[in-house]
Amino acid sequence: MSEDVKKGLLGIVVDETTISQVMPDINSLTYRGYAVQDLCEKCSFEEVAYLILNKELPNKSQLKKFKKELDVNRSITINLREIVKHMPKRAHPMDVARTVVSVMGLEDKDTSNNSPQANMRKAIRIFAKTPTAMAAFFRTRKGKKVIPPKKGLGFSENFFYMCFGKLPNKEIIKAFDISLILYAEHSFNVSTFTARTITSSLSDIHSAITGAIGSLKGPLHGGANEEVMNMMNKIKKPENAFTWINNALDKKEVVMGFGHRVYKKGDSRVPTMEKYFKKISKIKNDKKFNKIYDIVKKVMMDKKDIHPNVDYPTGPMYHLMGFDTDFFTPIFVLSRITGWSAHIMEQHAANKLIRPLSKYSGEKHRKVMLLNQR
Repeated sequence: MSEDVKKGLLGIVVDETTISQVMPDINSLTYRGYAVQDLCEKCSFEEVAYLILNKELPNKSQLKKFKKELDVNRSITINLREIVKHMPKRAHPMDVARTVVSVMGLEDKDTSNNSPQANMRKAIRIFAKTPTAMAAFFRTRKGKKVIPPKKGLGFSENFFYMCFGKLPNKEIIKAFDISLILYAEHSFNVSTFTARTITSSLSDIHSAITGAIGSLKGPLHGGANEEVMNMMNKIKKPENAFTWINNALDKKEVVMGFGHRVYKKGDSRVPTMEKYFKKISKIKNDKKFNKIYDIVKKVMMDKKDIHPNVDYPTGPMYHLMGFDTDFFTPIFVLSRITGWSAHIMEQHAANKLIRPLSKYSGEKHRKVMLLNQR
């Protein structure tokens, strides 16, 4: 065995995928060959979800059918709704997300069927029902009545309606849609690789997505958008931002929302997300977070030459939309279910058990002494 150990599988190609890639020549994330910034400007989130799951962008009739499937599958069972109602109000929403997908696996008639057709049916159901369950928890923990999904509303519209009981203006829905498109898929990231590893044992899609949610929870992955907001709340006001970020850098603290292992010239998703964060700041008449954002970004770029990643503008944007900070990563889940599902189906189609080797660095061979000799 080679002595060369690649910690974190850095630079190791472990499989092939047709779902997404970061194209170095244009420094852009692409889904099925389409640049995400183009998808953001020309497509709805439902169109992009269809693309990720079905390999091609839908025509009008295909999109209509897809939206109808989502509409039909949005309602959750009375059992799941009651489980959500009885969850501890202090529970982290990511733990709730993990649990509701697991419960869906208990309820789904296709759980043990890993055929392509069954996996697609289950993917649609998980994608449609998870926002309903998470919105139920969003309201339940505030002591508010659960609002069921409303027929005829789009994915983003329905989530806002179920969380807040009303719809915001179209610009806010558009910005939320954009964030979901940008979060939908990102090749072999930690949570996706977790999902594929679980799938490689021929486990089911609910198990794989449950595991992926557990992986996404960490602050070095999906939890980064929460940490960005926590940082901004620590800074408190724009006048503190310059001193705060310089002190953090002097102390060699990790500044969340900056840097990315894949992008060398900056996260290609940031310009689009930043554009919509600025729009929401204007709509909400926000000066505080907008200014903090600009100051911290400038210091990080000037002093460390480290670019922001997509979590940096997304965190404060979700805050301005009215979402609780600990709900930012679950929103990421609602989007990434599409990417995970596509990877799970791709893994099932050309499966090989994922079983890497490790280099042993522990004690050498030792003899076992009897208990009275130790």
